[in-house]
Amino acid sequence: MSQSDAPEKRPGFIRRTWRAFWSPTSAFSLGFLLFIGIGAGIAFWGSFHWAMEATNTEKFCVSCHEMRDNVFAEYQGTIHQENSAGVRATCPDCHVPKDWAPKVVRKIQASWELYGHFVTGIIDTPEKFEAHRLDMATSVWTAMKRTDSRECRNCHKFDYMDFTQQETRASDNHQRALDAGMTCIDCHQGIAHKLPEGYLERYEQIKRDLAASGEVPLAKDVEVSQAVGSN
Repeated sequence: MSQSDAPEKRPGFIRRTWRAFWSPTSAFSLGFLLFIGIGAGIAFWGSFHWAMEATNTEKFCVSCHEMRDNVFAEYQGTIHQENSAGVRATCPDCHVPKDWAPKVVRKIQASWELYGHFVTGIIDTPEKFEAHRLDMATSVWTAMKRTDSRECRNCHKFDYMDFTQQETRASDNHQRALDAGMTCIDCHQGIAHKLPEGYLERYEQIKRDLAASGEVPLAKDVEVSQAVGSN
């Protein structure tokens, strides 16, 4: 038998796999489809990340008149908006988590707010806004109580406070709050926004409800001066 008549040597497994990966199927090769899939994934992830960041700015938050004309107007001149240190907390700093998973959850929840803006108009006038202010505040306070004032602690933590550098009233209150297992929102409900009528009774109800459900234990009963209206 001549050399030309000898059976052709079969390619190895790796070479066969590589050829199959890039060989055309009925329409496209698997490699081409994978390439397109990776490109689409990168495009989707980039667009998703861009949308997350674009909707996480103060400019976006106040682009609707409900926020701009009510809570954003109240925020002007408060300690979080203007202070001697020049350190400013914007809307997302206080109302959007920094960690990825909680941030995504919060963005999903915000879709209901868009529904209210574009469809129901539930707070599209100052009168409607005031009528719903206590309920909206309750939602925010409840979330902050559940997370131990997570967004506040992006800047403020008891562990990092030097009470000797604070005014006597502030240092005394912070020490009592620390000893009692309290959280920021227990005393600072109105630090940046107008407080609705009946807020104290509603906040006490929030604490009782969370304690009854086992989500958040009741803090010790101590005398701590409320700082709800501090500017």
